[in-house]
Amino acid sequence: MRISELSERSGVPIPTIKFYIREGMLPRGEASAATRAVYGDEHVARLRLIAALTQVAGLPLARVREVLEVIDAPPTDPIEAIGRAIGALPPYVDDDGDLSRARAAIEALGLTFDPRFTAVAQLESAIRALEAAGLPSDPETLRRYGDAMMQVAAGEVAPVESMDTADAVEYAVLGTALYEPVMLALRRLAHQHRMVEGPPTPGR
Repeated sequence: MRISELSERSGVPIPTIKFYIREGMLPRGEASAATRAVYGDEHVARLRLIAALTQVAGLPLARVREVLEVIDAPPTDPIEAIGRAIGALPPYVDDDGDLSRARAAIEALGLTFDPRFTAVAQLESAIRALEAAGLPSDPETLRRYGDAMMQVAAGEVAPVESMDTADAVEYAVLGTALYEPVMLALRRLAHQHRMVEGPPTPGR
């Protein structure tokens, strides 16, 4: 397809497509003439990925570039590859090196503590914020959230086992970026439902 059709199919304006090509975020098309190139379905897929990350997830271009670099040249270890790509997603927190609260919580939950994974620093920041606000962050409270997330994670991670590293990275990044708003919305709807319906009765 020509660039005009690529623009039409992807919904991305031609000047934006040319910008992504110049920035190395979108591969060049196959030259068909001195001033023409042909594009394929892989270009449509890449543009949709970029749109999902920039428009829906709200990532700045520098972070999108990080994700694309991991997809295009992933480390041999898929866990490292996914960790690096997920690290480009918000929230962005300052890591001062003190991860003691997060480490204690992670170990109490029986999870894997790896200080290189950005979620560790994110958890540390979140626990500090709870403490500053006077809200509970005790093991029992964190266990309630941890157990719920383990159930969610089991279903989300299962398909990754049959994917190659590049596909697994893309799946993990999009799944994290686009399903987290769903999780947040459902949590708030559950709160509303509980307030309207009251506590569950035994046997229901």
